[in-house]
This record gives sequence, C-alpha cells and structure tokens, in this order.
Amino acid sequence: MPSRRVVVGLHPVRELLRAGREVHEIHIADSRGGSDTLDDIVRLAGERGVVVHESPRDRVDDLGEGLVHQGVVAFAPPFRYATLDEAIAAVPDDEPALFVALDRITDPMNLGSIARTAEAAGAHGVIVPERRAAGVTPTVEKAAAGALAHLALVQVVNFVRALRTLGEAGIWSVGLDGDAPSSLYDSPLLTEPLVLVAGSEGKGLARSSHVQCDVVVSLPMRGQVGSLNASVATAVALFEVVRART
Repeated sequence: MPSRRVVVGLHPVRELLRAGREVHEIHIADSRGGSDTLDDIVRLAGERGVVVHESPRDRVDDLGEGLVHQGVVAFAPPFRYATLDEAIAAVPDDEPALFVALDRITDPMNLGSIARTAEAAGAHGVIVPERRAAGVTPTVEKAAAGALAHLALVQVVNFVRALRTLGEAGIWSVGLDGDAPSSLYDSPLLTEPLVLVAGSEGKGLARSSHVQCDVVVSLPMRGQVGSLNASVATAVALFEVVRART
C-alpha cells in the first residue's frame, strides 16, 4: 500500500481541510489565478499548519499524475475505508438511515459522481464490493468533488452479506432495476431506514443481490431511451428519498 495518496483539484483539497482530514502538503501552480476557493485552501492550510508550496506548473503537472488538477495538488495519508459497523453506528438516532450500495460499479467517474450526490442528499455512507468494482483513486476523488472527505465509504468482501447485515440492523434494501414493475415513487419504504442498491453499468443488479433486496423498483421512463446511466439513476432515486422525507 502506498504511504500517501494524491488528491487533485480545488474542491477535493479544500474539503479535506474543511473536514479536518490529515494533509501532508499542498502544491499550487505559480501560474494559477486567484479564486475564493483557493483563498479558502491557503487559509485553512495555514490554520492547520499544512505546508503550501508555490510550484512551477510543469512540476504540479507531474505531481498530479496526468489528472485535471486545476493548479492544486495535495498529498494525504492513504484513504481509509470505513467498516460497515462504523457506518451503521454513525447514523444519528433522530434520522432514518440512508445508504447507497453499488453492485459492481466499475467506472471511477460513476463512483465519484454517486458519492458526490449521496453526500449532497445526506446519505450516511456508500458501500462497494472489494472485488470487481471501482475503489478510491485520484480520479474518483476528483469526480466526488470533496464528498469523500465527509462521507463514509465502506468496502466489503461479501456484498450480499453486507445487505443482510444492514437488514439485521433494521435497514431495508431497495434495489433499482429498470424492468421492475413497481415504481420507486410508490414505495412506502422511502421514509424508513433503507439502502438503495444500484447495479453495474452494463448488467444491472446481480441475481444474488436482486434476491437479497426486500423490494426491487424502477424509475418511471416516458421517453424512447430504455435506461439511465447508473449515477443518474441513483441520483434521481436519492432525491426522491429526500423529497419523501421532507
């Protein structure tokens, strides 16, 4: 395991600092123009005692490992996944749990986008399998726009067992499947503690995950396109849960 990770981009770096996460050092390109977000980074780094280097642009390009870094690259300790027990225990007593479980999502951009939406919707964590699925990379953190500094990301060895564990904790599993006859909008479970289970980009929910879900629902589609991108479908579902709970 690497001794440090690269975090690139204005928002991911700022959110690390805002969340009080450990940051080793920050490099800002000397050609980078000013912005309110950059001012926040410099101020927060100063408050936290994090060294900020003004570095040549080509040096920042090298440190950013070819990613779109917006002139800001930070180094931080390796990413720490939360355990499922930690994520469940962290749910406030006065809120119904809301988790997202991603069944073999392999696209890093989708994982990052879903994490960003989940955090914005007030979800308590995102659960991913350890194998045959995207994990945290600089691309994921950039796409998440800082959400992973605030959101529990749980990596599990056995995805179906994780759904079972959530069920034992009183959390319903609601699977998303475009072919399901029942609509998400009609589900009575949206105000209950639940985990939204989304399938892979190409194949949808695995049969084992489908069977483990308490209910499987679809999003009502009116156009000619048969399905939505995994991150878009999950976003729609998450904010329908928010609407139902508000």
